[in-house]
Amino acid sequence: MNLLAIEPQMNKSLYVFLLLFVFKAASAQILTPVKWTFSVEVINNVQAKLILKAKIDKGWHIYSQFTPEGGPIPTSFQFKPSKDYELVNKTTETPKAISTFDKTFNMLVLFHENEVSFIQLLKAKSSKFKVKGTLEYMACTNAQCLPPEDVPFDIAIELPEAPTTNAPSTISSSISTISSSSNTSSTGKQPTVLSVAKTTHTQATHTTTATIKNHSSGSLWAIFLAGFLGGLAAFFMPCIYPMVPLTISFFTKKSHGSQAKGIERAIIYGLSIILIYVALGLFITLSFGASALNEAASSATFNLLFFLILVVFAISFLGAFEITLPSALVNKIDEKSDSQGLLGVFFMAFTLALVSFSCTGPIIGTLLVDAVSKGSYLGPTIGMLGFSSALAIPFTLFAIFPAWLKEMPKSGSWLNMVKVSLGFLELALAFKFLSNVDLAYHWHILNRDIFLVIWISIFAVFALYLLGKIRFEHDSETSFLSLPRLFFATLVLGFTIYMIPGLWGAPLNAINGWLPPQGKQDFGVHENCYSSIAQQQTSQKKYTNLFHSPNGLDAYYDYEEGLAYAKQVNKPVFLDFTGWSCTNCRKMESSVWSDPEVLRRLKEDYVLVSLYVDDKTPLPENQKYISKFSGKHIERLGQKWSDLQASQFGTNSQPYYAIIDHQEKMLVPGEGFNLDINHYIQFLAQGKRVFNTK
Repeated sequence: MNLLAIEPQMNKSLYVFLLLFVFKAASAQILTPVKWTFSVEVINNVQAKLILKAKIDKGWHIYSQFTPEGGPIPTSFQFKPSKDYELVNKTTETPKAISTFDKTFNMLVLFHENEVSFIQLLKAKSSKFKVKGTLEYMACTNAQCLPPEDVPFDIAIELPEAPTTNAPSTISSSISTISSSSNTSSTGKQPTVLSVAKTTHTQATHTTTATIKNHSSGSLWAIFLAGFLGGLAAFFMPCIYPMVPLTISFFTKKSHGSQAKGIERAIIYGLSIILIYVALGLFITLSFGASALNEAASSATFNLLFFLILVVFAISFLGAFEITLPSALVNKIDEKSDSQGLLGVFFMAFTLALVSFSCTGPIIGTLLVDAVSKGSYLGPTIGMLGFSSALAIPFTLFAIFPAWLKEMPKSGSWLNMVKVSLGFLELALAFKFLSNVDLAYHWHILNRDIFLVIWISIFAVFALYLLGKIRFEHDSETSFLSLPRLFFATLVLGFTIYMIPGLWGAPLNAINGWLPPQGKQDFGVHENCYSSIAQQQTSQKKYTNLFHSPNGLDAYYDYEEGLAYAKQVNKPVFLDFTGWSCTNCRKMESSVWSDPEVLRRLKEDYVLVSLYVDDKTPLPENQKYISKFSGKHIERLGQKWSDLQASQFGTNSQPYYAIIDHQEKMLVPGEGFNLDINHYIQFLAQGKRVFNTK
């Protein structure tokens, strides 16, 4: 036998084996992308700043403490009460959080990348003491999230006996650095080891400059586009559209036959409109500030107030009443528009804004409410820039090219139709803000079914109105249906029909971000087609009052209970490690699990066990324990499932899907976030096939 010929072959096989081993180890690693350090900056003998600093690996982020309720889990701090000190004001953070609009949660989310410092000012009552507490955070990438992590801190602080006169010094006291290392145990798993290093040294005085990051350009462009569309809609309102010929006539007379002068006045008129409305947006921004806007975006009180405001605006557009400004104010501004020069042109634009307020007011209010709800500091200003641009451009163009007036459609009843149509849209939008309040307080009144019933009803009546089957007080009777009106009626009716299957559990992916999350379906009659055995178990399951499965699935929410039932019916277990704040979990449920073939396999071939790793439900005292894997105190339901995932499957990211047999052994490699439906079907088919073979 030629050993020289065999040796390369063996080396090649060994090389492949090592590659597979490294790949397997990498795919099942415990991720620790965030490292925390704690330090103290002494201000004087009674004040100090506690600095909790996070260094974040590239591609990862953690959420700001100002993230709105109902979204991903924010970073939070719990300080243990002490007689030695008191907290001054709230914890601040620097640099400013990055903001982006998340379609899954339908809200603005705030997060930090690379590095962030959380600063808490303390007022001391003694010169030497310790600050103890716990911080909680959640780390995510664009494809996965880790379960919330609790990090305890115990920081010693020593202040000078006498007041300090020099610049503040920075003392790194009891710096605790949390890091991870691979330590393979006898079981072959790779636990996370937390090492704490404590040092004390004095650093040079330094000044920290906050880096202001830009807002999400996509979010601001969306606000600008919404404002621009609102401005175009306002142009075709009964209070504005008929004023176009009068305005152009004014420019013609004042120009005394000079075309150049007429163009100059038209441009100044358009710029004045933009200036007036942008000033309104700036006033709101500067009056309330960025923090107030973010609080408004997440406040249940403000969302409820927005709901009431939009309902009032909608009723106004439907013709019940008009929202007008005091006539004395309008007349006073109108008098100044008669003055000569460019100042008169400005006040003419101001008069337009005041006179048309009954039509533009609800649109402006809706745009400002929407901008504030997204929490963007520049939102109101950008929204008003878009609105005023769309309103100013037509007036300016018609003033420059007065011959175009002959091509304008004549005023008529169609103007009121535009106004009423906006009323229907504002009424539908109002219920989105009411839904935010309902979710925040867990009222469970405006669930997905009820929300869809309300929207279907609103848009169905809207379609009947466009078809001429319903008329309001200010509408004129028409003997025929115009082609544009028929076109818009068809779109609205089609959208209404599209929403109807959602009552029976259809995911409605196109508008899923606007709807409450899927839960139990009041109209889920199609569920009767599936296993009656599983249905009988529903009332006896644990935690069914807390969790609900999407797409009509019948899941278990307790690992031991689901495993026992799987043995009873002789099916493999499909473990779904998920979370309340897991954006990609919701994407998988709405885009992949809703596929008919995927849904059929999950219902017929598996016992589904969904485990929420971020749930805050306290465990009974007799079920609390210290993890043998991580050494942590497991006191909440979510911590129990997170510990199970990390210890048994070697990963802590969500979503994560594992298929196991009755001996709790994995049948096939686990899967994470992947929107490829065919790949997911193959994953389910392979798991079932291996189970049947065994």
